[in-house]
Amino acid sequence: MCSYLRASIPGGVYFFTLNLAERCGNDLLLHYIDPLRDAFRRTKRDHPFALEAVCILPDHLHCIWRLPEGDADFPMRWPLIKQRFSRAVPVGEWVSASRRRKGERL
Repeated sequence: MCSYLRASIPGGVYFFTLNLAERCGNDLLLHYIDPLRDAFRRTKRDHPFALEAVCILPDHLHCIWRLPEGDADFPMRWPLIKQRFSRAVPVGEWVSASRRRKGERL
């Protein structure tokens, strides 16, 4: 198993790439762009960060964040964005056997 080293620099600038669980032929991010924007907006309100750049593609996104001075906690922010977005998307997309076993998106 791989071990990942994550930078933890308070006030740092970070580049992220996030993929949908099911990428092939999935354009969920484009169809639900408003809930995605809202998930970012609400998370930024609750836990501020500067969204320096974002590129949203059908099945993944790239973004650059600048965290506030003294704050390096991006791992706390991403689950909030993901949860808020997922809860805003109607259930009904195809769910893999692996995700069903984990109880995701039932």
